[in-house]
Amino acid sequence: DGYSWDRWTQDREGGGSFSEVYLVRERKTGNFYALKCVKKKQLHHSNLENEIRVLKSIKHDNVVGLEDFYETRTHYYLVMELVSGGELFDRILDRGVYTEKDASRVIKQVLEAVSYLHQNSIVHRDLKPENLLYYSPDENAKIMISDFGLSKMADHGVMSTACGTPGYVAPEVLAQKPYSKAVDCWSIGVITYILLSGYPPFYEENETRLFSKIMKAEYAFHSPYWDDISESAKDFIRHMLEKNPNKRFTTEQALSHAWIIGDTAHNDNIIQSVGEQMQKTFAKSKWKRVINATVVVSHMRRLQLGSGCHFERPMAVKVCDIPSSVSLSDPALVGWSSVCFGIFARQIHTSANRTHVCVSDLHLSLAKVSLLSFQAD
Repeated sequence: DGYSWDRWTQDREGGGSFSEVYLVRERKTGNFYALKCVKKKQLHHSNLENEIRVLKSIKHDNVVGLEDFYETRTHYYLVMELVSGGELFDRILDRGVYTEKDASRVIKQVLEAVSYLHQNSIVHRDLKPENLLYYSPDENAKIMISDFGLSKMADHGVMSTACGTPGYVAPEVLAQKPYSKAVDCWSIGVITYILLSGYPPFYEENETRLFSKIMKAEYAFHSPYWDDISESAKDFIRHMLEKNPNKRFTTEQALSHAWIIGDTAHNDNIIQSVGEQMQKTFAKSKWKRVINATVVVSHMRRLQLGSGCHFERPMAVKVCDIPSSVSLSDPALVGWSSVCFGIFARQIHTSANRTHVCVSDLHLSLAKVSLLSFQAD
């Protein structure tokens, strides 16, 4: 089939329906990659075809890349770039010093990557902190955007499918209106708000109230959390969280804002306030879970959200929340402090003679996680 496998360990744990993820090594170079395997007969349950199409068409320093693609009679195999620096929030919480300037540098990289996508008629549609990863554990590692399963090649600029993650989704999507690449800029605005305060601009335990706030763009810069944040940062956020998508900043406009390219971002250490709020807010499973927006919008339609009545709580559909682990005995991995298979794994921790991969918060179900050696002939 054009490639061969050598299994290094028999350990297999975890369960899922249509996707398998492996940590693999190319024999020729010794480089590690993430291998996503999907059964063809179950492909209609996933966004894989779309993800492959998008990833094949793009190449950017801040986008987790598709290194290779293989196909057999029964499976598709995606060899993905391996990023090992961990999730954005985890890295912030591990820092002793964190400033507005740090947040500005992160958002600039995200904007540059998303601007590239938009220039190539691609809308990500699911930008959120969990999809922002550091390339390596290095202090100055670059940010990488992952998970293109919901991305859309919008040649005509307008889309209508309801998708995304509540809390980050734009008002026009919830309002069931045609939308454009401006939805990504809204999501970046939400991420920026969180990076500077530690909590989201729109948060409610009740999803109906959450959606109502988003559709009204109802948020505030609360004291004391925003007292020491620059007016420039707040101005940037206001332009990104503009309810009217036609007035909302584009990526090009955002990249020209003083908070991104100027010296207006403060350099005071805000880690204590931001870190405390992040730990309080994002420890709540309700915010971190993935919800199928199509189902949510369908439910909202039944409830006729916005009519001024009091509604029941919408149904929340948890797509995936599978904690699983696998022991990796290869000596080459002992001492690694962290690894991410794109969006697939959170961290590796080591003990005296065993290394463990901890997998959580997946967007696709995992059937197996194992360690393989990969050979491309």
